[in-house]
Amino acid sequence: MKVVVLAGGYGTRISEESHLRPKPMIEIGGKPILWHIMKEYSYHGFNDFIICAGYKQHVIKEWFANYYLHNSDITFDFTDENRMTVHNNVAEPWKVTIVDTGLDTMTGGRIKRVQKYVGDEAFMLTYGDAVCTVDMNDLLRFHKEQGKIATITAIRFGQRFGVLEVDADSKLITSFREKEETDSARINGGYMVLEPEVFNYLEGDDTIFEQKPMRSLAKEGQLSAYEYDGFWQCMDTKREHDLLDRMITDKNAPWMAWEKE
Repeated sequence: MKVVVLAGGYGTRISEESHLRPKPMIEIGGKPILWHIMKEYSYHGFNDFIICAGYKQHVIKEWFANYYLHNSDITFDFTDENRMTVHNNVAEPWKVTIVDTGLDTMTGGRIKRVQKYVGDEAFMLTYGDAVCTVDMNDLLRFHKEQGKIATITAIRFGQRFGVLEVDADSKLITSFREKEETDSARINGGYMVLEPEVFNYLEGDDTIFEQKPMRSLAKEGQLSAYEYDGFWQCMDTKREHDLLDRMITDKNAPWMAWEKE
């Protein structure tokens, strides 16, 4: 199953870093947060990635093109015809397709632009700026049991985001609204599973996936909520970046399950 990662936005809330590189390429613990997200999926057996790039998309392409340089010990021998020797090759079992989905394309438009790479099959989708401890296989199992077009991981987090109204029995999302200060309602945490029928709800580059498409899916009873109360943390601000970076330094990064193997 393919994993689509939205990585094309400007990242204006963390402009201290994003003026130099796309937000998903901002490093925590010395690696881009995009790498951490991919390692999460890979830990659960999902290794086929489609990256929806846009803003400074060349940075993402160049980083993967030079993956060995970034992650291996290397000897440059200028006395022997400029020979380069790569030591302790660091290889991932990944296939990575990086697609330039446009500079100002909205989220729904970016997803629509990678339809030909996804094909006629279900796929996973997430944002390139949040890490979690979601069991991706359990998420997929839930999605299949629900039998709906879309499943969203529904989490509880802060007061900045619009919230999801979830029916307690059917686990269907019935509506969206703006979050209130007293709310404990759930929000869209990304980490979604989508059937190919979702492309029928996406029109063009101006389509914002979280607005009309999701509202239409909810109205039609085709949007399920995978309610999750474990660890989830976005990197939307410098403070949140520093928090994640410190968690890695302190060896208290729960999403890095692969380090415990």
